[in-house]
Amino acid sequence: MAVCAGVSGGSSLLWPRVLLFGDSITQFSFQQGGWGASLADKLVRKCDVLNRGFSGYNTRWAKIILPRLIRKGNSLDNPVAVTIFFGANDSALKDENPKQHIPLEEYVANLKSMVQYLKSVDVPENRVILITPPPLCETAWEKECIMQGCKLNRLNSVVGEYANVCLQVAQDCGTDVLDLWTLMQKDNEDFSSYLSDGLHLSPKGNEFLFSHLWPLIEKKVSSLPLLLPYWKDVAEAQPELSLLGDGDH
Repeated sequence: MAVCAGVSGGSSLLWPRVLLFGDSITQFSFQQGGWGASLADKLVRKCDVLNRGFSGYNTRWAKIILPRLIRKGNSLDNPVAVTIFFGANDSALKDENPKQHIPLEEYVANLKSMVQYLKSVDVPENRVILITPPPLCETAWEKECIMQGCKLNRLNSVVGEYANVCLQVAQDCGTDVLDLWTLMQKDNEDFSSYLSDGLHLSPKGNEFLFSHLWPLIEKKVSSLPLLLPYWKDVAEAQPELSLLGDGDH
C-alpha cells in the first residue's frame, strides 16, 4: 500500500473553532437533530464545532473547569465564537436540590467571571454568546422528578429570574445574548412542545434554538473562507500546487 510520505509540505491548516460550553442541554446538542449538530453541519469545512457540555453542571463548577478547556498562547485554542449556556441547574430549588442550586448573586458573578476569563485568554466579548436557560414545563418535569423519587425541584418563575440576570450580565459585559426563556414563551405560546421532559429540548426545541442562535454565530464567522479548494478547482496535473499552497479556499 502506498503511503503519504513525500507529499508532505505546505503550512499546517489552522481550523477555526466554535466552542459550545454548557450543561446537559449542550452535551445532548450533538444528538440527531440537535442544535449543536445543526451548527456543525452548517459550518462544515469552515469551523470545527466543539461540544463541551457537561450534564448536571452549574456555573460554580463550570468556572473551575473553563481554564482546563481553553488556555492562552495556543492559536488552536482561540475560538471564533463561544456559547455559554448555563442556568437550568443553577436555578434548581435550594431546599429540593441543594447540590446543583447556585444563589442568584453567585450565578451572576460566575457568568461574569467566565466572560472575563475568556477575555484574558484573547477571546473578546464580541465572540461570546450567553444563552439563558429555556423555560421549565413544571407538569412534565414533576413527573420526571417523581420517577426519580424526589419532589418537583425547579419552578419556571425561578428559572425566569436566572434568565433575567443572564440578560443583565450580557449587557454589563458587552456580549451577545439569546433569551431562550422569553422567546419560547412569546405571546403566551404553549412551549411544552419545545421540551422533551419539561427541562431538556425536544427535536422542535433544538430546531428553535438553532434558528435563533445561527444569526448570532453567522455574524462571527461570515468572513471565514471554505478551507481547501473546491474539488473542481484542484489542478489535475499537479494537485500539490492547489492542495499545499497558501490559499485556503
